[in-house]
Amino acid sequence: MRVPPLALAFLTALFLSTDKALSHGFAGKRFFPATLSTDDPFVADELSLPTVSSIVTPDEGGTRDTELSVEIAKRITPDFGIEAGETFLVLHPHGERSVSGFGNLELGAKYEFFENDEHESILSLGLGAEVGGTGSKRVGADTFSTWTPALFFGKGLGDLPQSVSLLRPLAVTGVIGVAIPASASTRTSSINEETGETELDIERHPSVLQYGFAVEYSLIYLQEQVKNIGLRKPLDHVIPLVEFSLETPLNRGQRGQTTGTINPGVIWSGKYFQLGAEAVIPINSLAGSNVGFIAQLHFYLDDLFPKSVGRPLFGRRY
Repeated sequence: MRVPPLALAFLTALFLSTDKALSHGFAGKRFFPATLSTDDPFVADELSLPTVSSIVTPDEGGTRDTELSVEIAKRITPDFGIEAGETFLVLHPHGERSVSGFGNLELGAKYEFFENDEHESILSLGLGAEVGGTGSKRVGADTFSTWTPALFFGKGLGDLPQSVSLLRPLAVTGVIGVAIPASASTRTSSINEETGETELDIERHPSVLQYGFAVEYSLIYLQEQVKNIGLRKPLDHVIPLVEFSLETPLNRGQRGQTTGTINPGVIWSGKYFQLGAEAVIPINSLAGSNVGFIAQLHFYLDDLFPKSVGRPLFGRRY
């Protein structure tokens, strides 16, 4: 059987490019991968291309929501970076024709203000913006912008005592933020076909508490920092994880209606890129009743191009 050139190149990279990364995602000896469902706390030069997800939303009859997105992050200084992302959506309501289009442009900035190598810990502040009116109304893109200040964190357990050494590969990363819409409500009018009267519909937009975390068990850390148990390539660079991604509206008639997903999966991390895949499991009926998936190919630009596009524009850390 003939192996396609692209598949051959991928397999070659998988088995040959497993050296330790040069800079991306480290606090001391701890390497933190770029998580798929919750943003990681590091400022880095990186590219997610593509991220693919699909799940049935809990609309009447159910709507298959398939998304293809790209995101790029660039360091301005060693501790401050900016991000930009775009998503193409395909919505297929049950029994109806599908519609497609781009969502709103998403921008962000992140400042890493604390890092402790000995305790494998990190804290960052970020501000995200969904730019209203830049996406297609066919796929539900809002006409107003939404601002999301957030706190990001990461903590590895490598500082645990030797008596519990098998717990040392564990790490937790997470984020907590509040999405604040620029418009409290949207008013639309329509004509009632039976009465001919104009009807006014008001959709309220609450501020939303967004929070999530990932629990990771790094086989990389186990092999290199705890005990070499003889894992061979590519298993020695696998990081099993479970992510929790949750939202709770805070006001405007929707307070306390928490939705979200639990996403178990795995990440394989090499020197220049990583591959990740997770199941997406709704936590309640408000979030849906069907299991979806998310998968991502993610490039470490700071390791691919350390002397050009992968370095901070100003200053150097490494």
